[in-house]
Amino acid sequence: MHIEHVAIWVRDLECMKAFYEKYFNAKSNSLYHNEKKDFKSYFLTFDNGARLEIMKKGNIDSQPSETALGWAHLAFSTGSEAEVDDLTQTLTKDGYRLVSGPRVTGDGYYESVIEDHEGNLIEITT
Repeated sequence: MHIEHVAIWVRDLECMKAFYEKYFNAKSNSLYHNEKKDFKSYFLTFDNGARLEIMKKGNIDSQPSETALGWAHLAFSTGSEAEVDDLTQTLTKDGYRLVSGPRVTGDGYYESVIEDHEGNLIEITT
């Protein structure tokens, strides 16, 4: 058994799609649109086969929080400390907020944490 995909509600579907394509090499399927339910989504597939569904529904608009229950972050492994540093530098240069790092965590990971366009936490690790 394996996790087939995870999903996240977003405010700006196209912006979030572009973010994951540009910085994390995601490949997107075609837009799915259910007009009756006012629902749209994309499935984003990453190099290792993992999939993320980004979804928008007309009446969903809540603010994420570091202290909210539920998913805490998405983590992407780059493979090396230099790649963590490079991607972190690129993202911060492009205006994304650096939450922490790059640093070695208490449990031995080398990582940084940034926020995407909508305040979701993205962990970049080796």
